[in-house]
Amino acid sequence: MSLPSGAGPVPVPSDDTIYLDHAATTPTDPEVAAAMLPYLTVHYGNPSSIYGLGQDGRAALDRSRRSVAGVLGCQPAEIVFTSGATEADNLALSGAAWHRRLADPGGAVPHLIVSAIEHDAVLHTAEWLERQGFGLTVVPCDREGFVDPDAVAAALRPETCLVSVMLANNEVGAIQPIAEIAARVRARGVPIHTDAVQAAGALDLNVDRLGVDLLTLTAHKFYGPKGVGLLYVRRGTPIAFQQHGGGQESGRRGGTENAAGIVGLALALDRADRGRDAANAHAAALRDRLWDGLRDAIPDIELNGPVLDNRRLANNLNLAIPGVQGETVLLALDMQGIAASAGSACTTGNAEPSHVLRAMGLSDERARASLRFSVGRGTTVDQITDTIDAVVETVGRVRELAGVA
Repeated sequence: MSLPSGAGPVPVPSDDTIYLDHAATTPTDPEVAAAMLPYLTVHYGNPSSIYGLGQDGRAALDRSRRSVAGVLGCQPAEIVFTSGATEADNLALSGAAWHRRLADPGGAVPHLIVSAIEHDAVLHTAEWLERQGFGLTVVPCDREGFVDPDAVAAALRPETCLVSVMLANNEVGAIQPIAEIAARVRARGVPIHTDAVQAAGALDLNVDRLGVDLLTLTAHKFYGPKGVGLLYVRRGTPIAFQQHGGGQESGRRGGTENAAGIVGLALALDRADRGRDAANAHAAALRDRLWDGLRDAIPDIELNGPVLDNRRLANNLNLAIPGVQGETVLLALDMQGIAASAGSACTTGNAEPSHVLRAMGLSDERARASLRFSVGRGTTVDQITDTIDAVVETVGRVRELAGVA
């Protein structure tokens, strides 16, 4: 496979690991790391300081904000840099809910709508707000993991203050019809947030074409550093900012800015967006090769989520192997130097299975038999071949020990 154009050098693991968990995190692009280094060393000044050393950092923040705004198709002032996606998701939901509550303390209880397949950063925040007395509706998905725009529209109330539906699911790769959902929601005067964490470098992030008012990203999902993310906030969107302190981010998010991380985020996002088409082609070819090889060797294997077409992230493969615990396969693969993840977010067989797979109507047994493979820039054909061989051998051995035909 050729290197995706515009994507930059392929980060190479320090060992011989076959890394197939890019949905969890990605290695930092070497050029991104190089761009960050000066802001950890010679340009170390506090961006809030008025002297030259601090203003070097301020200038880097301004350049990065403009770069990010170029990818999102928004104004630089609409970008709020955060510590990552979890903070940004929390800010979007809590900020919208508390703004409505504080604006009309004696009015109807503010109400939020989220989908059943959201990341825990959204779901757990929504559930926490419900415990604080806010209203909450969780909209279901279908068997493939898609949210119905009609169901979202039907859940709207006069007191709804926010709808949050992710752009692309982190477990099964289902790409949601966000533009259609947003059109219906905003027609009723309700703002909409999308967690676009999995979509960067894979989908168009133009906020006007998506029709969203709030959008979350985190750098480590697109070959940037960990510990830095952003929330896009469309001008005029009602939100009560939550983190107070020194007035950074134009008073919207207190705390000294992570200049090095923000520089890395901006460069990584620009490179991921420019290399998007080639990266998708690279990922889809390898993902499909992996699925075809496993399906040929394990005939009863089952695909979780959408069919492998343009409604699914190109790098995502979530599958179930009947009669085999996903965690068992993962541990065996890890011993062979292959990193993947389970359909369940847990690491032990006693924990609850994936809420996403359960929301799709899968049984607990099938959810616990699930694995997620997510390929990346550095994945090669040889690695896919080795992975197929390792999975087939592991499944055969586990089934033999368990007495499963």
